[in-house]
Amino acid sequence: MLFTSDHDEPRRILQKFIAAEINPFVDEWEAAEQFPSHELFKKLGDLGFLGLNKPVAFGGQGLDYSYALMMAEELGAIKCGGVPMAIGVQTDMATPALARFGSDEVRREFLAPAIAGDAVACIGVSEPGAGSDVASIKTSARSDGDDYVINGGKMWITNGVKADWICLLANTSDGPVHRNKSLICVPMKSKGVQVARKLDKMGMRSSDTAQIFFDEVRVPKRNRIGEEGQGFTYQMVQFQEERLWGAAACLKAHETIINDTIEYTRNRKAFGQSILDNQIVHFKLAEMQTEVELLRALIYRAAEALVAGEDVTKLATMAKLKAGRLGRELTDACLQYWGGMGFMNETPVSRAYRDSRLTSIGGGADEVMLSVLCKMMGTLPGMKQK
Repeated sequence: MLFTSDHDEPRRILQKFIAAEINPFVDEWEAAEQFPSHELFKKLGDLGFLGLNKPVAFGGQGLDYSYALMMAEELGAIKCGGVPMAIGVQTDMATPALARFGSDEVRREFLAPAIAGDAVACIGVSEPGAGSDVASIKTSARSDGDDYVINGGKMWITNGVKADWICLLANTSDGPVHRNKSLICVPMKSKGVQVARKLDKMGMRSSDTAQIFFDEVRVPKRNRIGEEGQGFTYQMVQFQEERLWGAAACLKAHETIINDTIEYTRNRKAFGQSILDNQIVHFKLAEMQTEVELLRALIYRAAEALVAGEDVTKLATMAKLKAGRLGRELTDACLQYWGGMGFMNETPVSRAYRDSRLTSIGGGADEVMLSVLCKMMGTLPGMKQK
């Protein structure tokens, strides 16, 4: 069993926190196109939620991954996608590799304050010419004595405007593309780091997203996470948690939209009956609820395997793919049943429609997920059959 009675109290605390400290302010943050990340992260850090499965030696709770997954699922109750995504970047995208492979020195400097909520982190992988194709990134970190000198740029960086440090993937040699990269912790106040602009997005409006340039940025080599040249491998491992987190955060969000749509269509009348009384509507909503439960079962199975120390690349990839596809289908169907009100930005289904679209893109597009699965199945063109 993935969850036990030990999960009940932290779940209750998190639910109470979301209800009191986040949801009452979501509309305001969405309108402002940002939220007070340092203030909110500090509150979460004080409650221990930014390091549930991180090492105790650096301020974490030392719990297994099931607690992190519980948190991801509960964050889906936040009435927007931007805030939970920003929290997820801090806990399950920018810090897993650091927690697992970083030296004690680099973990004290960067992981500990991220867990405490004293620092906001971001992850720097994607570039204008290299989104899901991680191997083709161009940002470089050339060796100069005891330092790296970084040049290049990153794009679509969540938390990037306000972040204190970035977990940066850069080429540290001219070798093969899967063995020439390293993950490096770079303070955002370093000379030569420029937040070029805050990006204007279709959805996830309350999260700050940046384009960042690096011009002769000098950082000590001790800031590298783990071994030089292992960055691509570390990032692929890190993707397992990121993709599972992204899928789990969809569950309650999807259920909320289903329930909101039930309520709205029950009260909205057309042609002498409620919209909900039409068979196509209540059958479709039942089908969508079934799909959410199927997705939950897949996510829980993957999380159980991860807790057991297994490689969950296949299951996490499937979960992420399914979550994105379901989000598109579900929010599109629900928006249709809201009619003209569904097209208004003031309605929750409109926000969900815009926010959920990113799940099929961020952390690896659907097409990349399918390629990963085909490779594991031995069906990708050009692969030699065993």
